[in-house]
Order: sequence, then structure tokens, then C-alpha cells
Amino acid sequence: MIVLSALDYFIIVLFFSVILLIGFIVSKKSGKSSSEFFLSGRSMPWWLLGFSMVATTFAADTPLLVTDIVRGDGVAGNWVWWTFLITGLLTVFVYAKLWRKSGVTTDLEFYELRYSGKAASFLRGFRSIYLGVIFNILVMSVVTLAAIKIGGIMLGIQPWEVVLYAGSVTVIFSAFGGFRGVVYTDFLLFIIAMFGAIAAAYYAVNLPEVGGLESLFQNKLVATKTNMLPDFNDTNTVITILIIPLALQWWSSWYPGAEPGGGGYIAQRMLAAKDENHAIGATFFFNFVHYALRPWPWILVALASLVIYPDIASLQSAFPNIPADKLGNDLAYPAMLNFLPKGILGIVLASLIAAYMSTISTHLNWGSSYVVNDFYKRFIKKEATEKQLVNVGRISTILMMVISGLLALTLTNVKQVFDIIIMFGAGTGLIFILRWFWWRINAWSEISAMFSSGIISILLNFTSLKTILFGVEDGLFPSWFQFPFVVLVTTIIWLVVTFLTPPEKDETLQLFYKHILPSGAGWRKVVAKANLAGINFDQKEKNWSLPNAILAMLLSCVLIYSCLFATGFWIYGDYKQALILTSLVIIASIFLIKLLKKIKNTIL
Repeated sequence: MIVLSALDYFIIVLFFSVILLIGFIVSKKSGKSSSEFFLSGRSMPWWLLGFSMVATTFAADTPLLVTDIVRGDGVAGNWVWWTFLITGLLTVFVYAKLWRKSGVTTDLEFYELRYSGKAASFLRGFRSIYLGVIFNILVMSVVTLAAIKIGGIMLGIQPWEVVLYAGSVTVIFSAFGGFRGVVYTDFLLFIIAMFGAIAAAYYAVNLPEVGGLESLFQNKLVATKTNMLPDFNDTNTVITILIIPLALQWWSSWYPGAEPGGGGYIAQRMLAAKDENHAIGATFFFNFVHYALRPWPWILVALASLVIYPDIASLQSAFPNIPADKLGNDLAYPAMLNFLPKGILGIVLASLIAAYMSTISTHLNWGSSYVVNDFYKRFIKKEATEKQLVNVGRISTILMMVISGLLALTLTNVKQVFDIIIMFGAGTGLIFILRWFWWRINAWSEISAMFSSGIISILLNFTSLKTILFGVEDGLFPSWFQFPFVVLVTTIIWLVVTFLTPPEKDETLQLFYKHILPSGAGWRKVVAKANLAGINFDQKEKNWSLPNAILAMLLSCVLIYSCLFATGFWIYGDYKQALILTSLVIIASIFLIKLLKKIKNTIL
């Protein structure tokens, strides 16, 4: 436990006051209608939405997750989430335009635009509870678990106190400020959180015990963790950390903030943009900052923590008040913050509170948008007034905060839940990518994928089936095959179901095509059938090239990955590799700019 100075307390109180003030200022406008409460009237600029996306993914649990990964698998272990960049850039250049064009209020409303009948209604209603409430509460509980660990290490307070104090302020702000309040404060929260992360890294590296960057990288324990690629002599690690994420995970698994084809709170922000250009700009800005700029401060703190706390036993010895079920490598991040000087400590603690509030407020607003728009208004009270819808949104916000706080008290490890979430969405991602471009995907495709991946994941995580199939000593398959197994079985099931069930009605498919005008060959049969019936589509409005969009995505991948690794090599002092990758960043940027100028009327 650390002792905060008067200056630290002043900074934290000032921060809370400003955040609550913003929430109350915008509450009047946010309460006008459900569109204002959940999408701020579709009037947001790209830069504000981009900052909001980045701030949301900061999360109080993210630095703890990265610390857990680095201390366990080294810097290379981060490939489990670095590969989601491919998903993100696919959203930028292919799906951002389509989402904004759809004009829906939530991504779940899309189901009754793309599909028809009772299956579409069931899918929309069920996923509003499955994702908006159950899954959403699970994600929020992980973020709250991180806050509990930070509060226990830094302030010595009990888990229930963290849930009560942090949860109360956040839920009050979220319930009254709505989406506009979330986005406005996200801008401030991002600046504070980024400054706090950089300050934490600077002071951690320059601790006397660490001795600066050069001494840090000469430490024997640290030296084994700095490689940005796994050891290719260790086949099991290479497959688990690099090959599966690169070959399968990015397109096959649904994960909040990195949904294949866009979705969730990323889609919410794209739908809130002024127009398609602002939706594209926001998502590109988010992916660049999220992957290229932000990881290294956390990585440096994690590496420095290996010098101070080389193992979990040393953490337990330093913080005996932490319950045994909360001990883990992820505790090393808040433990390192104990060495910060007065004033800076207050700012960093405020930055962690900022990260927590940004993520929780976003998930509360996003989840309540599902409850209101896709469940209550759609199935319970279709004629509800705007005031009633806003009130239901506020009530659901409060209830989700309470339940997620209670669940957080029972959890133990951030990465454990991360792995479960990844597994639960395994095999569903390909549907979210293809449903825009292939007419044959129907509502039953999604229903079968959702249930099969969920049931298989439950069986593997909570029964002896995992030991039978993937046991280290006598399992039928190698342990690394668990994720591919779920993807394979789920994909086979939904493909079989797709071809065994009838396609969507011609009218539904034709209306969707007319509204969205997707590119590619996947809709030729629908267009040809419509033409035979005397229905023609205005192809002039289409003016969009899928191959060019894919090329822009690939160039952006080269640019951002090169920037990420160049930053690492500059920090490591490997200037030759850093210069090569920096040159690649410049070259990729030039080609990307030229491509965007060439296709600015089709993508932008």
C-alpha cells in the first residue's frame, strides 16, 4: 500500500469532478431521444470518434493483461492480440463504409435488414441479451477485476470498496451523459491515460534497481523476454503464439473491439459518424494508435517488473494483504506504480481510473443500446416514447454495472477470461465477414455458429472433454489444437446448416443489395434474378472497388506493423533494424497515400 500526498488527492478529485461535470452538462441533450443517447444524433467527427475508440480499449485491465503476457511469454506473446490489427484494417477499408451506409442504430438492427422472418427476429433479440448483457457483463467484470487489483496494490482497499467507489461514479456518469458524454470525456481520458502510461514507463525504467534501458536489457531474465518473434525452435510456442493468431484467430473469432467485419462499440462509433468518410477516418486513426503507438509503455513496465519482482512469490512477499486467489503476474503492473513520485503518482492513478471509466462507460452505453433498441423497443413495447426508451437505457445501465461488479469479486485472472472470450467466439468470425458479400448466408448460419461455438467452448472449459481431447500426456490431439478444433467444428456446422436451410427471401436480399450495393461476385445471382423480374439497381452509386480496398488494408498492415516494431528496435538500441523498418514505414505511407488519392472517390 502507498500513501498518497495532498497533491495526489487533489489531482484525483479534480479529475473526478471534471468527468462528472461533463456528464451532467451533456445530460440534457443526451436525454432528448434514444438517437441522441446512443449515437449523439449521428454528428460526430472522425478525430473525436477515433480518440474514443482508443480510449475505450485502454481499459484498466489492458496493461495488466500485457504485463501478464510479457512476464509469461515475452514480448512475442503479444501476437495473440497484435494480429487483430488485420481485422481492424479490414473494418477500416471494407466495412466502415458499409456500416455507415446501413443507417442502423445498432449493429444488431442489421439482422432484420439482411435477414427476414422469425429467425432474424430471434437472432436480433437473443444476441441483444447474449452480447449486450451476458457477454458485456463478463467483459466489464474483467475490467473491474483489474481495478480491484490496482486498488488493492496501490491503495490497500478491499475489493468491495473498489467496486462501490469506482462503479458508482462511472454508472452515474454513464446513465446521465449517454453516448455524447462518453465520447467527449474519452478525449480527455485518452490524454490522461496516455500520459500516465508513458510516465509509468519512464520512472519504472529509471529506478535505481533497474538502472535505465541499457541495464534493463542486459538483465538475464529480461533478455529472454525481449524478442518480438517467438523462438522458432519451440514448435508448440510458435504455433500457439504466432501461427494460430495469424492464420486463424483474426478472422475466425469474435472479440469486443476487434470483431471481424466490425461490430459492437466500434460499429456504434462508425454509425455515430457524420458520414462514411468520418467513419473510415475514425477507425484508421484508432488502429494506428492502438497498435503502433500504445503498447510499448506497458511492455517496458512489464520488463522492468521482472527485475524488481522476478516471480509471483516476490509479489506475494511484497503485498501480503492481497488475497491468494487474486495473485498473478498481472499484479506486477500496479506493483511497479508504487515507486512513482508524488504528483506523478496522482496523475498515473487518475489515468488508470480514466482507463477504467472510459471502458466501462462505453460498454454500459453499448450494452444498454442493445437492451433498448434491439430488445425492449423491438419485442416488449414497440410504441414506447423516447423518454421511456432513455429511462430504460439508464435503468439497464445501472443493473449491468451492479451485476458486473458482483461477478468481478469472484474472478481471479485477467488473461484467463481473455482466453475464454476468444474461445467463445471461435468459428463465428467468417460469417460476419461474408454476410455482406455472399447472398447465401442466412439467419440460421449465424444461429448455428453462435450456439455451436458457445456449447463447444463450455464443454472444453468446464468438463473433462478438454483433458480427453487435449491433455498434455494422453490427449487425442496436441494442446495447441484446441482453438483450431473449435473453429473447424463450428465452421463445418454452420456451412452444413446454411446449405440445408432455405436462403433468405428474394425481396429481403434485393432490398439489402439496393440499400448497401456491396461489391464482389457474391450477389450476382440475386442481381441477375432481379433483372429478370424487371428490377434494376442504380450501379452508379456503387462506385467501389473491393480489390483496391484490400490493397489499402495490406499496405496499412505493413505501415502499422513496421511502425510497431521500429519503435521497439529504437528502444532496444538496435538502430540498424530500426532504420530499416522506419524506411519501410515511409515507403508504405507513400504508396498508401497514392492509392487513397487514386481511389478517394470509391473508398473515401
